[in-house]
Amino acid sequence: MSVNEQMVQDIVQEVMAKMQIASDVTGSHGVFADMNEAIEAAKKAQKIVGKMSMDGREKIISNIRKKTVENAEILARMGVEETGMGNVGHKILKHQLVAEKTPGTEDITTTAWSGDRGLTLIEMGPFGVIGAITPCTNPSETVLCNTIGMLAGGNTVVFNPHPGAIKTSIYAINMINEASIEAGGPDNIACTVQKPTLDSSNIMMKHKDIHLIAATGGPGVVTAVLSSGKRGIGAGAGNPPALVDETADIRKAAEDIVNGCTFDNNLPCIAEKEIVAVDSIADELMHYMVSEQGCYLASKEEQDALTAVVMKDGRLNRKCVGRDAKTLLGMIGVTVPDNIRCITFEGPKEHPLIATELMMPILGVVRAKDFDDAVEQSVWLEHGNRHSAHIHSKNIDNITKYAKAIDTAILVKNGPSYAAIGFGGEGFCTFTIASRTGEGLTSASSFTKRRRCVMTDSLCIR
Repeated sequence: MSVNEQMVQDIVQEVMAKMQIASDVTGSHGVFADMNEAIEAAKKAQKIVGKMSMDGREKIISNIRKKTVENAEILARMGVEETGMGNVGHKILKHQLVAEKTPGTEDITTTAWSGDRGLTLIEMGPFGVIGAITPCTNPSETVLCNTIGMLAGGNTVVFNPHPGAIKTSIYAINMINEASIEAGGPDNIACTVQKPTLDSSNIMMKHKDIHLIAATGGPGVVTAVLSSGKRGIGAGAGNPPALVDETADIRKAAEDIVNGCTFDNNLPCIAEKEIVAVDSIADELMHYMVSEQGCYLASKEEQDALTAVVMKDGRLNRKCVGRDAKTLLGMIGVTVPDNIRCITFEGPKEHPLIATELMMPILGVVRAKDFDDAVEQSVWLEHGNRHSAHIHSKNIDNITKYAKAIDTAILVKNGPSYAAIGFGGEGFCTFTIASRTGEGLTSASSFTKRRRCVMTDSLCIR
C-alpha cells in the first residue's frame, strides 16, 4: 500500500469510527431522526431550488461533481468496508464516471411549435420532492447520480438508503449539501433518515408531498413502489446473458465478457451473469477464458460445493454477493493464485448458478446447438426482466434478431457490459436503469413532468 493509499485508508477508518461512536448523526447536513422531518426539510429546500435559474442549479451540480472526484477513493473504500462487497479500484472509477458523465441541466430541454395560430412550448418542470430508495451494491454512486439528475430538473430528494450502506450514504448526502451551500444553494437538497427501515420507506411512499418515487434495487422494492399509488420509476433485477456466435472475435469476446463480469465483483445489474455460446465455438471461448483471462474452471464437485454455499437452503447467500473469485473459492476450501478473477463451468440453463442473478464473478457457460437455439436460451435466462443483454457477433442479421427477441433496455454489442453506462462506450452514465417502468437509462429529464404553454395568434414572426 502506497503512502497516499494509507492516508486515504486512515481517513476512511477515522470517518467510519466517528460515525460508529456518534450514534446520533442528526444535525449533519440532510440527516434527520424522522422521515417526516426529512421530507419537510427537503420541501423547504425545493421552494428555493424551484426559483433558482438553470445556471444556479448547474453551479451546484458542478460543485457536486468536483467533490465527487475529490472524495472518490474515500467513498469507494467506505462502501467496500461497510458492505463487504465490491472492488475499491473499480468503485473509484464508478464515482469518477458519475462525476464526468451524469447529465445535468443540459438534459432539461424545450420543445416548440410555431405557426399561423401562435406559439406552443413543452417545458420540463419539477415534481417537487422526490422519494428515492437506493441499494447497498452501489450506495454512494446511486445517491450522487440521482441527486445530480433530480436537482437539474428543479427537484430535491429524500433518500431511504439500504440500511447496510447507511454510513456511506450519509457521507455522500452530507457532501452533496456542503456542495450546495458552498455554491450559494440551500441546505437539505438531499435528505435522509439516520436509521432507514421498512417503516421509514412506507412513510416516504405514502407521504402527501412525495409525488414521484425512484427505486433502485431488487424486485421486491420495485414492486412495493409500483404498488404505492404514486408515480414510480423502477430499476429492478436483471440476469443479463452474453450470447457468442460463430462469427465473433472469440478471443476478444472472452476478454470483454470476463472484464464486464468481474467489474466491481459483478455487482452492477448490467454485468454479464452467464454466457450462451454456439456449440462450434464454445470450447475455444472457454479455452481463452481459462488460459488468458484469469478464469478458474470448476469441477462438478466444486460446482456442487459452490451451489451449496452460494444458494444456501435454496436462497441466495448475501454473504457471497460482491465477493471476489478467490474469496468464493476459499469458502469451499479451494486455494487459487491472485490472478484468478472469475469462476467458470459449463452447465444447462436451469443450473442454479446460471439461472439465478448472483452478483458475484461466477460465469456459467450454456452450450447452444445453433444461433436460434442460443437466442431461445438467452431469452429464457433473462427471465423477462427486459433489463440488459449482450452479444458478440459480426453478423448484423444475428444481432438484429437477438435485439428484437431479448427486448431489453440495454444491449451491448461486441464490448464489455460497462460500455452501456458510458465507461468505454458512448452515452451518459446512470445507476438507475428503469426497465420495468419503461424509462430505460434515467437522466435529469426522467425526473420532470411535461407542461404545455400555449400562446394563441401571437409570437409567430415568420
